[in-house]
Amino acid sequence: MNEKPIYVIGHKNPDTDSICAAIAYANLKNALSNGQQYIAKRAGHTNRETKYVLKFFNVKKPGYVDTLEPRIREVTMRHTAGIDLEASLKTAWEQMNEENLRTLPVYKDGQFIGLITQGDIARSMMEEHATTALSSSAVSCKNILETLDGTLVVGDINAVFREGKVAIGAANPEMMTQYIQPHSMVIMGNRSDAQISALEQGADWLIVCLGAEVFELIKKLARENGCNIISTPYSTYRTARLINQSMPVRHVMYSGPAISFHESDFVKDARKTMTKKRLRYFPVLDKDDQFMGMISQRNLLDLHKQQVILVDHNEQSQSVDGIESAEVVEVVDHHRIGGIQTISPVYFRNQPLGCTCTIIAQMYQESGVEITPAMAGIMCSAILSDTLCFKSPTCTPVDEAVARELAKIAGIDPEEHAANMFRAGSQISDKTEEEIFYQDFKTFSVEGFQMGVGQVTVIGSEMVEELRGRMLPYMQQVLERTHLDMVFLMLTDIMKESSEVLYVGNQRKLDLPEVVSSAFGVQAGPDSAELPGVVSRKKQMMPSLTIAIQTM
Repeated sequence: MNEKPIYVIGHKNPDTDSICAAIAYANLKNALSNGQQYIAKRAGHTNRETKYVLKFFNVKKPGYVDTLEPRIREVTMRHTAGIDLEASLKTAWEQMNEENLRTLPVYKDGQFIGLITQGDIARSMMEEHATTALSSSAVSCKNILETLDGTLVVGDINAVFREGKVAIGAANPEMMTQYIQPHSMVIMGNRSDAQISALEQGADWLIVCLGAEVFELIKKLARENGCNIISTPYSTYRTARLINQSMPVRHVMYSGPAISFHESDFVKDARKTMTKKRLRYFPVLDKDDQFMGMISQRNLLDLHKQQVILVDHNEQSQSVDGIESAEVVEVVDHHRIGGIQTISPVYFRNQPLGCTCTIIAQMYQESGVEITPAMAGIMCSAILSDTLCFKSPTCTPVDEAVARELAKIAGIDPEEHAANMFRAGSQISDKTEEEIFYQDFKTFSVEGFQMGVGQVTVIGSEMVEELRGRMLPYMQQVLERTHLDMVFLMLTDIMKESSEVLYVGNQRKLDLPEVVSSAFGVQAGPDSAELPGVVSRKKQMMPSLTIAIQTM
């Protein structure tokens, strides 16, 4: 079973059928599912007619999906506590080994600031360090104690080694006076004369090895001179080898801009960045820049694609953005078969009916799943919308029979309900040109020409006049900012069973008035034409335009 929910989604600029089909089919799939979750989604904003239908039957609007391109939040992350900026290199190395990581996120006051890698630490250990390297890192007493498993004999646990050299106090006192400088850190054994000599030379730190006892006189002199004494169980050799591992993480970590991703970033963009960097793991931050986890290129390879079921369309140009990055597992549609491609064989149901919801209602009956009044209501509404209350040539006897049966379950009169739907959908006074144009808009490709065809339901000639004046300038803008060669808008009056079509296009490529005249046998004007009896985009508008263009 797929852990991620499967989306059921219609086309862009969804109409009532696209939205209601997604809801009804997701409901059917969940009723038949053995644990797999199906969620209805939408690829655009709902129009007024659809809003009216959903509100009337008290059905929740599907969530909006702008793209199916996978984002970083969908990638399996490796979670780690990370490490503090002041922690020792030894602590970082041990944490990496314990968690089997090569990279750790670094924090300062709880805020992510960068990364440290095993390579950073290894390079630090292999480099030839100056005797002042430890003090230049401003290493803390706490780090030294932790690295050497030491005990603070005398001094301040909050002290920091900021200046001076690191020296080995193995020579006799006379020779030590030649190389022990003020503020030095001296690693030495249990010889009290050597310890006294180091104090006299102004050493700020004595590291006494092999857990040797420190006499009270030495402790007294150390306090008087402000010197810290640390006792370690390690030998002089091991102490000298380990001492640089007490350096804080900040001293060797990557000092450039932190390379990280946000959970909302697209995987494809992250993949490009990863191929240019030599890091194995990359941090992921949330919207507040808080660390979430680590990802690697392998995690991106293991990413499971979002599975989707397409309803009311099967062409990639009409699908939600990023469909090529998803896995289509089913298609239920009533349109022509377009160019959608799938990874493997899928369940594909396409019937020459007037509405996708007619097909889905049949699937409820075939599966023996009871249709609730709410599901019956939205499916009936979709059929009424797509068939223009049975007046469209796309309407079949099956569509009408199924719609009337669904109307009985929903407790509505289909003709009265359709009139209310169309009335709600035809209100345009407070709509922008963009909202009107894209409320039911699809793109098509014919003989290499790219065309967009929208459809708006109107009531009365006054509304047609208003829309003509508003929409033709806007359609010209659409033409100029898109790849389309021609743009059509059908103003369909259901009561008159006719449409006025508005059009703009690249006249150098094709004479649109001539195309429309040839397609419908009417006298076409420079930007509009009356089309008596034409109410269907699928059955009448597109087939006639296609034949005319092919002929010309």
